[in-house]
Amino acid sequence: MTKVSEKKVKVSEEKAQTPDRRKFLKGAGVAGAAAAASIAFPQVSRAQTVTLRMQGAWGAADIFNEMAQEYVKRVEDMAGGRLKIEYLVSGAVVAAFQVQDAVHNGVLDGGHQVTAYWYGKHKAASLFGTGPVFGASASQILAWIHKGGGKELYRELVQDILGLNLVGFFCMPMPTQPLGWFKKEIKSADDLQGLKYRTVGLATDIMQGMGLQVTQLPGGEIVPALERGVIEAFEYNNPTSDSRFGAQDVSKIYMMGSYHQAAEFFEIIFNKARFESLPEEHQKILEYSAEAANTSNYATAMDNYSNDLQKLINEAGVKVHRTPDSVMAAQLASWDKVLEELNKDAFFKKVVDSQREWSHRVAFYDLINSADYKLAFKHYFPGEINF
Repeated sequence: MTKVSEKKVKVSEEKAQTPDRRKFLKGAGVAGAAAAASIAFPQVSRAQTVTLRMQGAWGAADIFNEMAQEYVKRVEDMAGGRLKIEYLVSGAVVAAFQVQDAVHNGVLDGGHQVTAYWYGKHKAASLFGTGPVFGASASQILAWIHKGGGKELYRELVQDILGLNLVGFFCMPMPTQPLGWFKKEIKSADDLQGLKYRTVGLATDIMQGMGLQVTQLPGGEIVPALERGVIEAFEYNNPTSDSRFGAQDVSKIYMMGSYHQAAEFFEIIFNKARFESLPEEHQKILEYSAEAANTSNYATAMDNYSNDLQKLINEAGVKVHRTPDSVMAAQLASWDKVLEELNKDAFFKKVVDSQREWSHRVAFYDLINSADYKLAFKHYFPGEINF
């Protein structure tokens, strides 16, 4: 073979091999890019999809169910559909005051309620929702739960002292709950003497100490109790919830402001064994969604409560009055007596002392620093409030 022929054969062989080389290099590049992508981008959760069954302690029409659904939505959105909650209203499985037992026993996976609904098991439960007022607001006491040792004390009460198969989280610093609905305006503490009144939690002790006859009832039973004469006056929670169950149809005097329940929150509970069976990422989503719902719940409250108060005044003919300072002073005196007795329990006192210390520091900062919002309101809306 001539040199020219040998050269042509060599070139021909190189051309024949070029496509294979290109294919190889291209394949290697794709594989490398895929490997890089697996390193550069976060891993998608592979946790198995689960559904939890949760019931609220609220009647079907109560806005609290909407707030519970805001929590549910945040759980499901954060979990990317791999963790779902089937939310049920009060009575779907158990009555309002039986939610905790149902979750403890595994009849329900979760519950949405307030601790005042089970304070009969230990009165310290009410300190995580209807406790004494040392000057701190609901938002500041919720901060105590998160940063002041409250959640550790709650776990001690629920798991160590009561031995309940539960874990729980808190959200939604509820605005001060009104003194409630009456047949006539309350002008002094004497007007409350002997009145048959509905409330819950430690508020029961406080109001009894002021001479009222107190009955504990869930919201859905208030109007029937009024119709039967079991109660003559009541408080529930806020203008929206109250108006939705028809408070304005049975009473026309609404007393705003009180120390009986000035710092309450939603308690979101789960069966501990069920909770701990979930992947850690799901556990964290259930916990942190409570914090996320906090903002949403409060915004929903401000929008609805303020609108519905105006409707009660302008459309339902309700007369709204500020509770006199003398009545609230009598409430504080009643708190003093109740605390003196209940502080004989070592754990109860430990929780109260923790709240008191936190409130002293935090409320001092807030009160000495906060703007006078009432002064500003009176400046821009003169004549609308007279206290």
